[in-house]
Amino acid sequence: MGRVRGLMTETSWKKRYATDLKTLYGEVRVEYYRSRGPGGQRKNKKETAVRLKHPPSGVTVTATESRYQAVNRRRAFRRLQEKLTQLNKPAKMRIPALVPLEEKWKRREEKKSLSQKKRWRRTIEQEDLE
Repeated sequence: MGRVRGLMTETSWKKRYATDLKTLYGEVRVEYYRSRGPGGQRKNKKETAVRLKHPPSGVTVTATESRYQAVNRRRAFRRLQEKLTQLNKPAKMRIPALVPLEEKWKRREEKKSLSQKKRWRRTIEQEDLE
């Protein structure tokens, strides 16, 4: 990837994160906790909610919808994969819009009028009087 018009591209310095499950299983810290909401005694007594923390990227993902921990774990890993693929995508380079000629002339006229005002505000120096 390299340079584009003298500027560094987004992808040349941006760190890429692995999105395959084998690598993620090793990198992620998994936390289980009791989720809230409907689901009955099974959901309220057991730690069915899953929180995944991915330290290399700083991304945290949770899944609490299901009554089953295994289902929530799968959902959380799927969400983490989606988030990391989104982070891996290169940002689009911004192309600045061209300023119309009429706008340039308007700005030039405003600058001229401001400079004229400032010239009128100047104090007359002794050298100018002689």
